[in-house]
Amino acid sequence: MPMWLQAGLWGLLGGSALLVGAATAWFASLSQRVVAAVMAIGSGVLISAVAFDLMDEAYREGGFDSTSIGFLGGGAIYTAANIYISRRGAKHRKRSGSNPKESQDSSGGSGLAIAVGALLDGIPESVVIGVSLLAGKGVSLVTVAAVFLSNVPEGLSSAAGMRKAGRSAAYVFGVWGAIAIISGLAALVGNVALQGASPEIIAATTAVAAGAILAMLADTMIPEAFETAHDYAGLITVAGFLAAFCLSKLAG
Repeated sequence: MPMWLQAGLWGLLGGSALLVGAATAWFASLSQRVVAAVMAIGSGVLISAVAFDLMDEAYREGGFDSTSIGFLGGGAIYTAANIYISRRGAKHRKRSGSNPKESQDSSGGSGLAIAVGALLDGIPESVVIGVSLLAGKGVSLVTVAAVFLSNVPEGLSSAAGMRKAGRSAAYVFGVWGAIAIISGLAALVGNVALQGASPEIIAATTAVAAGAILAMLADTMIPEAFETAHDYAGLITVAGFLAAFCLSKLAG
């Protein structure tokens, strides 16, 4: 199977978690604590992926300069874009919707902002999935698992809000299905566009995604996990980190 096709399919798998979350919200009802636990586990896995897969790989490829510039740039770009879309209705796109005001903000006329927010979170992650195949060692399973776990609560919370706003199933699953496909395309494009690129460019790209992911964690997932499961959020996050750390070492 061509490498670009592998990249696209792995990116699609990570993005498909949005549909899993949306289906869960549509057909079942999960407690806030369960959603928070998923977020905490996903946060731990993503932190491990940023530290041991993305930043370490970026440093080996391009050294301190490319890695530092990309990392800070990714964080800055994500923060600026997040502020912009948060002011247009996507502030609570990773919230579980228990607060009526949050549910209202994450539904109604803000569907486009929520979709843009999901793309903002997902594109850097998907690009990293595509880039991880360029080393010739296969896809980073830790990164794919982290992306999947971070997308489930996003699809769950936003779909729940859309349902409360009276959106149809076709609308909800159409939005998240389209974003899942775009995630796959982002991984494919990242793989194709960076084939043959210099180590410094690959390092900077990987570090940009790492900075954006870490900024997303600090802005959205960790605060939400702590808000609902604050007594156990730290321990659950540690468990997620350890699991991803062990997986990265065993896979390496």
